[in-house]
Amino acid sequence: MTAATVLAADTPSLVQSVDWLAIAPVVITAAVAVLVLVADLFVSEARKPVLGWISVAALAAATASLLPLRAGDRSTFCLTGDPAACSYTADHFALVVQFLVLAGALVTALLSVTAVRDARTPAGEYWFLLLSSAAGAALLPASRDLATLIVALEVASLPAFALVGMRRGDRLSSEAALKFFLSSVTATAVSLMGVSFVYAATGSLHLSQVAGRLEEVPGQLDTLAMAGVALTLVGFAFKTAAVPFHFWVPDTYVGAPLPVAGYLSVIGKAVGFTGLILVTVIAFPAYSDVWGPALAVLAALTMTLGNAAALRQSADRAHSAVRLLAWSSVGQAGYLLVPIAAAAYTDRDQIGSTVAYALMYAAVNLGAFAVAALVARTKPLHRISDYRGLYAQRPAAALAMAFFLLCLAGLPPGVIGLFAKVAVFRSAVDAGLGWLAVLMAVNVVVALYYYLRWTALLFRTPEPGTGPAADASARTGAPWPVAAAIALTAVTALVLSGAPQLVLRFAEGSLFPL
Repeated sequence: MTAATVLAADTPSLVQSVDWLAIAPVVITAAVAVLVLVADLFVSEARKPVLGWISVAALAAATASLLPLRAGDRSTFCLTGDPAACSYTADHFALVVQFLVLAGALVTALLSVTAVRDARTPAGEYWFLLLSSAAGAALLPASRDLATLIVALEVASLPAFALVGMRRGDRLSSEAALKFFLSSVTATAVSLMGVSFVYAATGSLHLSQVAGRLEEVPGQLDTLAMAGVALTLVGFAFKTAAVPFHFWVPDTYVGAPLPVAGYLSVIGKAVGFTGLILVTVIAFPAYSDVWGPALAVLAALTMTLGNAAALRQSADRAHSAVRLLAWSSVGQAGYLLVPIAAAAYTDRDQIGSTVAYALMYAAVNLGAFAVAALVARTKPLHRISDYRGLYAQRPAAALAMAFFLLCLAGLPPGVIGLFAKVAVFRSAVDAGLGWLAVLMAVNVVVALYYYLRWTALLFRTPEPGTGPAADASARTGAPWPVAAAIALTAVTALVLSGAPQLVLRFAEGSLFPL
């Protein structure tokens, strides 16, 4: 046996096998994004709508590809020297969040089919950007190293900047895209600095290895590691719209097309919360005394400021409906932060409560934006007062909107909203964060006012000259893709209210392999 043969036998292989089934949801979405962009060069203008339906089909296929992975036991791109350290893991946490992201993107695509045609938006670019962003958002929950996390975060974010600014010649759209871009890039730069500090202190980027090495950081590197932990959280806190990283939200939602605003309110937040959960619970448990109190304070500030700003929205102000949904989403982000903060104070895995709440929030908030997109077809000023008497004009849409708002408020018959809030409240109590639980209860009561005020407006007598006879669109009905998006989200919310255990079971156990 030659020396070369002996050396080859002793050297571990650097060739990694790829589990294509595990990465199928991301690959399908990304591959069709490229296909749509290329096809746009050869498809005539009259046939451009087919690109939208190809995108809808791709998102449906990507969502369906999660079914063979439901065991949650697949990993790929693992280190040859440490098979437990993998860059991509399709565990139960990743699968649940990927379902939220891909199903949410599917609803957004249904809303966009009509919007792209009516606004004469460049179809190829729009669908490429939406699918690219969805691919990045689907990659992030399965990422298990800091480099892949940051790449996934940016792949999800960069196309979103362009989507916000797609309305050419619209000053609000351009301003919103620029504000969103500059603030996001700054937050990402800070996070990258934090990742470099963590790498310098631990010598690894894989989350499982980082967690072990942070427990044994030498004293002279402790301050560096602590600073890295704090800075890494900034980029993900920005995506969640946590105060004080929230300032981009209202203007961005107003300037973006409504389907994109709905996408950012759900999928954008899912990206941020997923990143926060992964870096805190998996990578940085050794520094829970740093991120635990910080996230608890962020949760308190976020829910309080978000609800206070939503209270101030005037019903007759232009874009007040979108602004109220924007500030409401900031307040809801505060509730979503509570279980993550609680995870620092208890041995029990609390993040399941955030996942359960996020699933409820995704369905009802996308539904609210779907109804808003329908109303905006005849009343483009997006005022809350435009919804007065909606029941007389569009009974089904009004009933759906009322149900969505009651779910967000946590009132019957929106049972899932109530139970999800109770799960979050219990996580704070179990962690000994009584002050945060009390503040959350106060904010829930405050939010009832603006949710119920909007709900009551739906059933009031229409203003003179705005009844069904004056609204031709009320007689012609809604475009069927928009109607399908409303129906899909309404049925989902109804099913969850009838069987809340479908999502609340995630709050009872760990989503990560033990």
